[in-house]
Amino acid sequence: MYLKNCWYVAAWDHEILVDTLLQRTIIGESLVMYRTAAGQVVAMDNRCCHRHAPLHLGRREGDCVRCMYHGLKYDATGKCVDIPGQEMIPAKLMQRVYPTVQRKRWVWIWMGKPELADESLIQDMFSLTSPEWRWIPSYLHYNCNYLNICDNLLDFSHLSYVHEKTFGGSPNIAEAKPEVKRIERGVAVSRDVKNTVPAPYHQRLGQFSGKVNRWFSYDFVVPGILRLDGGVVSVDNAEGDHTGALRFHSCQAVTPETDQSTHYFYMQAHNFRLDDATITESIHQSQRAAFLEDKTILEAQQQMINQSPDVAMLPIAADLGLSQYRRILQALIEAEAVPPSPSMALVE
Repeated sequence: MYLKNCWYVAAWDHEILVDTLLQRTIIGESLVMYRTAAGQVVAMDNRCCHRHAPLHLGRREGDCVRCMYHGLKYDATGKCVDIPGQEMIPAKLMQRVYPTVQRKRWVWIWMGKPELADESLIQDMFSLTSPEWRWIPSYLHYNCNYLNICDNLLDFSHLSYVHEKTFGGSPNIAEAKPEVKRIERGVAVSRDVKNTVPAPYHQRLGQFSGKVNRWFSYDFVVPGILRLDGGVVSVDNAEGDHTGALRFHSCQAVTPETDQSTHYFYMQAHNFRLDDATITESIHQSQRAAFLEDKTILEAQQQMINQSPDVAMLPIAADLGLSQYRRILQALIEAEAVPPSPSMALVE
């Protein structure tokens, strides 16, 4: 089951152009997405209501989409405005159109009840457009359930092992206990790792001569949005002195495609040496290499789960963050499933 009354990241802004039709499946629903001439993103049910041909194989005609099976044309509101050879158009010939909002570089979509779409729930991913940060947009497709990716992001102890040669570099990360707090619609996680060795790519970027201190601090909110501040600094620096530190800001979004596949939108920004494009590219490549390590272990995990779906997972202390998040998400999903009481229906 999925949470529907929430904002999912549907695409990077550059993926949806005025002259193209983008097909993307989100929480099991196939969508066709495009931009109007005014720049507004349209996200429409991809299944033509006539004979269920996919509209993404159709063609753009102004701000409309024409199905290339029998020629029905739909405007940006989903209304059928033309049927070749037929003058009268039944009002029921409509495509569902989902609310969308573009904030900074991400296109967000509301898959639930349109009247409940609350733009104030969209997280402020400030570094996506801030001139103080440099980054490269990235995307991965995972063949696993989205909750397994959420679990992965909510327990950074895996950095010591999955990312031993990339992000990790030391068992100190797994040994450092995180602080987990509940926040509105999610959890806040912080982990300070003292007197450890720098990760290989930190060493390349910062050329640290000895041990370092690292920090990770992030919010993770439904339906799978992460906003992280992290960094590394020499142990020789006094507490709070970030002179010579490498600081990073990461925006990540986990969007379910199906029960067995997931869209993963991410970036890793830096606020140092902004005039050096090779630094941005190096960080991008390092992060991608690490996330491909995640992809390998998570897809292998999914295969094991599929082989024995009834075998329970046993918890450990490091599961605190992911356990709390799953409870928050499940409570919201269950609340959506509760039908309105008769008194509420009368009021409506």
